[in-house]
Amino acid sequence: MPTLSQSLAVFLVLALLGGLLWLARRKGLATLALRLPRRGSGRVPRQMRVIERLPLSGQHSLHLVACSGRLILVAVSPGGCSALADFAETPAEASAAAGGSG
Repeated sequence: MPTLSQSLAVFLVLALLGGLLWLARRKGLATLALRLPRRGSGRVPRQMRVIERLPLSGQHSLHLVACSGRLILVAVSPGGCSALADFAETPAEASAAAGGSG
């Protein structure tokens, strides 16, 4: 009987943790980002990068994306994505986004 009660207690704790994680992700308080190692020896420069992300609510956010010398402001919601604005990226913004001091 002690083994059964211990197993039930472990299951209950894991279920509680899973429920809390689900609730936190639904409210936008937690994200799950897995970084997998890249294949290949040479590093290819990225053509697209996320400059900044601003969460507005649990399911709505704004993303500033750089792609081919352009900055695009994207709104993300459960209903989909839409581009709000499109700018030309200036050299100062490009170096700041790349971590430079320019």
